[in-house]
Amino acid sequence: MDQGGCQMSGGGGDGSGPDQPGVITLEDLESFSEDQLTDSGNGSLEEGKTMEEEEDEHSDQLLQYWQNVARGHQVEVSQEMAEPIRQLTTNNRGRSNREHIPFTLLTRKEKCGELLYEKRHYEKGHWACITMREDTYEQSICYGFMRIMKYICQQNTLGDYLGMTLPIITVVRTNENHSVVSHEVIVAYYLPNEYQAQPPQPQDDEITIEMWPATTVYTRPFTGPTNEVTIINQINAMAELLDSPGAYVNDSFIVAGYTNPAHINRQNEIWFLERR
Repeated sequence: MDQGGCQMSGGGGDGSGPDQPGVITLEDLESFSEDQLTDSGNGSLEEGKTMEEEEDEHSDQLLQYWQNVARGHQVEVSQEMAEPIRQLTTNNRGRSNREHIPFTLLTRKEKCGELLYEKRHYEKGHWACITMREDTYEQSICYGFMRIMKYICQQNTLGDYLGMTLPIITVVRTNENHSVVSHEVIVAYYLPNEYQAQPPQPQDDEITIEMWPATTVYTRPFTGPTNEVTIINQINAMAELLDSPGAYVNDSFIVAGYTNPAHINRQNEIWFLERR
């Protein structure tokens, strides 16, 4: 496949970071629902408070939650993130449902009832992506994702909330023997179906809208946190299962996240790209 731009490939030098418990992604917000942000748990207004005051208080609580999570990864979450975080957490006029990226299942390999991997085909589509080069792998993902969040939440030419898709992916590169993950990563968001024909353009000039070509991937699910150690372990485990290095791209991989990384059973996938 094309290795340029923000296609499903990475780039940059090698580096490694500390073994840390997961990074901020879109689904972090699900662990802090609207019900959890109300004292009563039923969404009713507190006595003497207006709806606007309640919303401001909830936004402050959400921002504080994100700031607390981010500090564990040496990441600062600024005050300007309060509104994007609020939008991604609230109903947004009934558009809070997640849209899954469509694919065609080609083959599925199991052993003793356990799924080993699937081979899938994804059609071409528009993605919003940003390349980050922070001091650590975790920082690159966190800061990159927050900028994608702003694009999703009104910092686009429509000035509107675009809606959510799953998974949110990060494209990573490794050295030849799959022992080190580069700190330079691509964070990418698949445009919802209604915007595929005419993608809204980002206000952030470092976010690009790319038409990624149709791609076939080998994908394996795994649970738990995503950090440099777990990613390397999953890459090596998948390589052993496939046992055919000539069939896939050997230095560029995708980590796909579906659920809140703070959850003990977080749902993820490692994707290998079929070599063209």
